[in-house]
Order: sequence, then C-alpha cells, then structure tokens
Amino acid sequence: MFENRTAAEKRKILRDGLASGKLLQFPGAFSPLIAKEIEKIGFDGVYISGAGVAADLGLPDIGLTTLNEAAGRGHQIARATDLPCLIDADTGFGEPMNVARTLRMLEDMGIAACHIEDQVNPKRCGHLDHKSVVPVEVMIQRLKAALSARRDANFTIVARTDARALEGLDATIERAKAYGDAGADVIFPEALQDEGEFERFRASISLPLLANMTEFGKSPLLTASQLESLGYNIVIYPVTALRLAMRAASDGLRSIRETGAQHQIIDAMQTRAELYELLRYEDYNQFDENIFNFKLPASGS
Repeated sequence: MFENRTAAEKRKILRDGLASGKLLQFPGAFSPLIAKEIEKIGFDGVYISGAGVAADLGLPDIGLTTLNEAAGRGHQIARATDLPCLIDADTGFGEPMNVARTLRMLEDMGIAACHIEDQVNPKRCGHLDHKSVVPVEVMIQRLKAALSARRDANFTIVARTDARALEGLDATIERAKAYGDAGADVIFPEALQDEGEFERFRASISLPLLANMTEFGKSPLLTASQLESLGYNIVIYPVTALRLAMRAASDGLRSIRETGAQHQIIDAMQTRAELYELLRYEDYNQFDENIFNFKLPASGS
C-alpha cells in the first residue's frame, strides 16, 4: 500500500543513474499527487522546483520561501513516491552554517539530492534579468558547508551557476570547474543560450551535468535525445506540470463562470476512477479490511 523504497535506496538509484550514461528525466512536482502521476507515467525522478513551490504558495520566486516551507513540501512529495527527488535549495537559505543545516534537514526529509546556486541572497528566477552572483570563494564556502554536513554519501549535491548572463560562458565554465574541485557531484549551468553552449559546457566539464528545460526562458527547448547525445545526465522540467494545471484550471473555471455548469468541460477532467487508481484507493481499503476488521479465532480452534 505505502511506498516501498527507503530514502537511502532512492539516493542509490539516483547515483547509479548518474553513472549509467542514460539521460534521467525529472519533471517538476508542486504537490505529492503530481509526483504520483510522474511515477505512474514512468519518469526517472521528481524535481521539486523552488519556483513551483513559491508559486503554489502564491509568491514570486525571489527568495521569499523559507527553509521550513521548502523542506516541508519536499518531505510531502518525497514520501509519496518511490522515485528519487531532487529539490531546489536556492542559495542554501543563508550563510554557510545555514547551508549545513539545510543539507541535514533535506536528508531528514527523505530527499535524494539538492542543488545550491551561486546567486546573491535573496535570489531571482534563473531566467530573469538583473541577477547577481557571489564571488567564487563564497559559493565554495556554501558547497563545503553542505559537504561537511552530508551524512549519506549517496545524497547528491548539485552546484548551480547563474553566471552565464553576467560573466559570459568562459567564466561560467571556470566557475563550474572550481565547484567540481570543491566536491560538487553534479554541475547545473543555468540559462545557457543555445545548443552550442550546451555542447561546449559538456566538452569542458567531466562531472555529470544537469540541463534545465524550462519554458519561456533563455535556453532553447532541446529534446531528450538531443541532450543525451550531448552527454547530459539529468534534465529537469521545473514548472511544466504547474503551467499545464493552471491553464486547464483557468479554462475550466472560466467555462463554469460563463455557462453556469460543468457539462462542457467534463471530458477534460480526470475521472473519479482515475484519481482513485492513482491514489491506490483499493489498496487502502484492503489494508483496512485486513487490520481493522481482523477477528480473533474462536476459543479452542
């Protein structure tokens, strides 16, 4: 009935996946229910987007979300799926000691991996203008703090750099090399501008690489086969499910407002049966039947 894999098992699955040479696809989940759908469809993992969590809280992605809010949502999502979960930890939620606490808390929440970025705190969405990045030495302090706090060696620490728009590609590659030397397991170059930049980054960095295929951003939307042929190891689709859900919800609500009923949008809805199947309703019923309705054998039998 319940999810079967432990947090340690899910972290090992992610580690093995990174070494497999296969591109791992991690769609973004803003709720546990979406995570269940991601698993059902057959993806490799679940991404917990900082922008997605903020938006679901009714906030812009400008560093307003707290560690407790992010970790709490991460825990809700991670315990709802057997897939490994990668969470956006922004800038680590503070100074190096805060970063260490962040790492410990995310481990405790059952997360498999997190990424920490080199933006100035409070940060901005990675595909917006007017970002600022900290000196390389400050980002290395963040990474060292996270590494020092890590208890499970299979917890994957991803270093994200937002320097492309500010310092150019060459300087961004040098940052990535420094972050790798500091101990990062994966490098996440944010907002690369064309396929050639993705290719050049791969040629320059030996560590596993993460690609962000967010819609309406600065990067082209490359296909999974393109990214795999370029040698990338993980691709995230951070806000795709949220955008799809919000457009469908908006269209449906407008239809009800205009027509006064749901008749015209029933076919666009997930059915009750489909929802119950996703939630494994029958498994819970069976559990209840076996435990709650259990009867002791008659005396002497």
